[in-house]
Amino acid sequence: MTAASATLPASQRAAPPLWRQTLAPVARALLALFGWRVEGTLPAAPRFVLVLAPHTSNWDGWAMVVAGFAFATPLAWLGKRELFVGPAGWALRRLGGIPLDRDAPADAVRDATRALSGPGHLALAIPPEGTRKPAPHWKLGFHVIARHARVPIVLGFADYRRRVVGVGPTLYPTPNLAADMATIRAFYEPITARYPAQV
Repeated sequence: MTAASATLPASQRAAPPLWRQTLAPVARALLALFGWRVEGTLPAAPRFVLVLAPHTSNWDGWAMVVAGFAFATPLAWLGKRELFVGPAGWALRRLGGIPLDRDAPADAVRDATRALSGPGHLALAIPPEGTRKPAPHWKLGFHVIARHARVPIVLGFADYRRRVVGVGPTLYPTPNLAADMATIRAFYEPITARYPAQV
């Protein structure tokens, strides 16, 4: 993967305020059309890591992309590079996708940290499970990236029981990983995934 500063579309770095304001009500209306609503408030911080959990379906990612527009904050997100081919790859990049080489996770952490340390606004969404399959242990790259970039972690969710997509608390990562993860896990405990058996 090339340097994140080169792979991020300009629209993900600093979108015009009028553009954000125009699309926000459209995105909220689209979610409402499918019986969903948006909940929560984003932090004032210009750059942050957005945890996307629980992640058991491709619909989770799309729901958060639309929610990002509803919050007037387009999201950047990491996806396996095999998805970014042909016209679909172009569309995914326009939606904030950044190709990820799964064989070089250290490079992904480095490039994501660079992007979050740069200028402009950036919300980098990361599913901690790293897969839609059952994952008893979360990957901790989101915590490492946030600590290195010195940005907060925002807890994003899609609750299929309440049909709500949104954001919860914002926390700053500390060297006490166990304590941070206990706080994060406690927040997600009542959230219902699309496929609860895969959590």
